[in-house]
Amino acid sequence: MKTTTKLWIGLGVLAILTPIGLYLPKKFKAGSAWGEWGAEEMHGLVGYVPHGLRKLGSLWNAPFRDYSFKGWENLGLGHLSLAYVVSAVLGIALCVGLALLLGRLLSKKESRR
Repeated sequence: MKTTTKLWIGLGVLAILTPIGLYLPKKFKAGSAWGEWGAEEMHGLVGYVPHGLRKLGSLWNAPFRDYSFKGWENLGLGHLSLAYVVSAVLGIALCVGLALLLGRLLSKKESRR
């Protein structure tokens, strides 16, 4: 099996496993997924908000809030799981597309020399 085939299989498995971040915190009553805390939730967990989070927390707003699409949050956990997988596939496609584009741009510069 080619290395690129193994890579695509691995990325597919990871994309399919993304909803685990929804189920495990609910199963263990752990709140939200690890590392996805906002400033308010961080304050509740540790009693304060780190300066960097307070300063830069509102700098980035995700294109799909909570990895979901508008109107899907009330459809139940199954639809939210599908939204996680779709978000993962979109993220993988975007990263691969940008890497290929960057590779082509850099290889054209190399061939001119």
